[in-house]
Amino acid sequence: MSDGTPADQFFDAAIDLLQRVRDEEAQSITAAGTLLADTVVGGGRLFAFGAGHSSLAAQDVVYRAGGLALMNLLAVPGVVGVDVMPATLGSALERVDGLATAVLDTSPLREGDVLIIISLSGRNALPVEMAMSARARGVRVIGVTSVAYATETRSRHVSGTCLRDHCDIVLDSKIAVGDATLTLDTVPAPFAPASTVVTSAILQAVMATAAGALAERGIEPPLLRSGNVDGGHEWNGRVMAEYGDRIFYQQ
Repeated sequence: MSDGTPADQFFDAAIDLLQRVRDEEAQSITAAGTLLADTVVGGGRLFAFGAGHSSLAAQDVVYRAGGLALMNLLAVPGVVGVDVMPATLGSALERVDGLATAVLDTSPLREGDVLIIISLSGRNALPVEMAMSARARGVRVIGVTSVAYATETRSRHVSGTCLRDHCDIVLDSKIAVGDATLTLDTVPAPFAPASTVVTSAILQAVMATAAGALAERGIEPPLLRSGNVDGGHEWNGRVMAEYGDRIFYQQ
């Protein structure tokens, strides 16, 4: 562990992880952004899903100032965040077989769409089944996960597989098993998780890549502007009107 306060140590750990992702996942990030751009051009729709704290990164790319207007949240009741009571229910639902298929059966996803599935461990039934069922429907799947979990822990899905085994593109967050980045002799448990910081950065890098790829093809990226800057609402209204058939959070 580096010297300095715990805050300094956490920043150092997070920066190290971000640099690793930048260096080691560049090709996969480019591929993921290109796939999003291809899907936009082809008339497809874009969705993101995450359970528990992984849902934070999914929400961060939906209806986001500076983000792609076409990103939609695929929500599973009870697992989107800690707003469900008790909060432990969300963790239990991640292990329920059949839930992902039921969600996809009633969702707007169809062949030709892209679904980003975010799961730090990638070992629970919900993200694994989500990826398997989505691909069976002709949906392309981008998985954002920690490969360390897939190699160091056991799958909780009946197939014995993990999220990374059912993706067209895998983005490895490099997060260690347990997530926490710091240890101290005076603290009995590891602490200071970095998965949200790193996963959100990965997804924003993918979104930036997609916007750049669209611009390179002479297509104006369907980006949202902040509603707190002059003209922002008018800008967003134009984008949403143009792509309204592919935006589901305003319906």
